[in-house]
Amino acid sequence: MNWELLLQKKEQLDQIRNTLPKEALESFDRSFDIEYAHNSTAIEGNTLTLIQTKAILEDGLSVGGKTIREIYEVANHAKAFTYVKKRIAEGHPLDEAVMKDIHALLMENILIGGIYRNVEVRISGAGFRPPSPNEMYRQIKDFFADLPYRTDSNAIELAAWTHAEFVKIHPFVDGNGRTSRMLMNYQLMAQGFLPVSIAKENRLEYFDALEAYAVSGNLIPFTDLIAALEEVRLDEYLSIG
Repeated sequence: MNWELLLQKKEQLDQIRNTLPKEALESFDRSFDIEYAHNSTAIEGNTLTLIQTKAILEDGLSVGGKTIREIYEVANHAKAFTYVKKRIAEGHPLDEAVMKDIHALLMENILIGGIYRNVEVRISGAGFRPPSPNEMYRQIKDFFADLPYRTDSNAIELAAWTHAEFVKIHPFVDGNGRTSRMLMNYQLMAQGFLPVSIAKENRLEYFDALEAYAVSGNLIPFTDLIAALEEVRLDEYLSIG
């Protein structure tokens, strides 16, 4: 990861952002919100297409032939991301209460969110086991206690660690992946970077990078993945100017 280059591009965008056409920025933001909802739910098995996701989120249309759960998943994702943007605009740091709110919004009309699991869980195909409920509870408390003091990391590393460590702890029965990607973007946006979306087509690379951290503590592959996605997004916005 070339941190200096990313920081330089972020600073370039900061300097020109107020001069960019409002319509273009709003168009970019709307497009990202739809792609993000589509990709983040599709990674977890949602079968709605990008066009169907747009029809639900932007046009308010109903989609036939899909389960109610799939429709709720993308609608909930949009609500949760709106909440994230609101909290960041208020200057609120990421904490346990915010995380539980995010999970509750993601799980609305699906299951009761924001409640830690009290059962063992397994991740299909993963080379590691999430902790037992008792150990999970200790780890998630340590996670949020440590979070404000991780000043040794740059914004990309912090966002990558937040996601990778959270999903390794796996504190909920369902929705850990979507929640962890929200937390990752919360950290990026809180530091003035753009949110990123991991394309469903890249999920194998994504899972491999998370596995490298969960099994051996190697965060570099995931950090590099997030940095590459961030650079693409920065370049898109810089191209407007």
